[in-house]
Amino acid sequence: MTKPSFVYVTYIATTPEKVWRALVDTNVTREYWASPIEDGPAHVNVSDWKPGSRWEHQRADDTRAVVIVGKVVESIPPRRLVLTWAWPKEAEDDSKHSRVTFDIEPHGDGLIRLTVTHEDLERDPKMLAGISSGWPKVLSNLKTLLETGRALPRSPSAT
Repeated sequence: MTKPSFVYVTYIATTPEKVWRALVDTNVTREYWASPIEDGPAHVNVSDWKPGSRWEHQRADDTRAVVIVGKVVESIPPRRLVLTWAWPKEAEDDSKHSRVTFDIEPHGDGLIRLTVTHEDLERDPKMLAGISSGWPKVLSNLKTLLETGRALPRSPSAT
């Protein structure tokens, strides 16, 4: 049986270093890791980004609620970041984790190709559905931020 995966490729007029920073710097993730289409708080990614370290995807509001957790599997700045990905209640059960890989590759003059691969999603159809609509929004927002200096406009009621 094959395991469902989600793959998203985008080309961004920037440098590998700026994409890397956008993935790991909480001040930058706060800018783009929110849906420009739906209401809701922004999010931040928190870790020291060393292999074996825990990382958390937290709401960037006063609650700082942890939405997703995992471990850093591989961290090769500014080329590759691999994370496990799980609901907080499943953090201790590695068999429940999916895996996200960010590959950052130069692609011509002033362009990079960012490939995000989210694997091992067969166990949780809700997760697959969520990331299938979520990743395109987040990555479009990331691209816009890096190319224009500002994220896509958010709904007026979004916090």
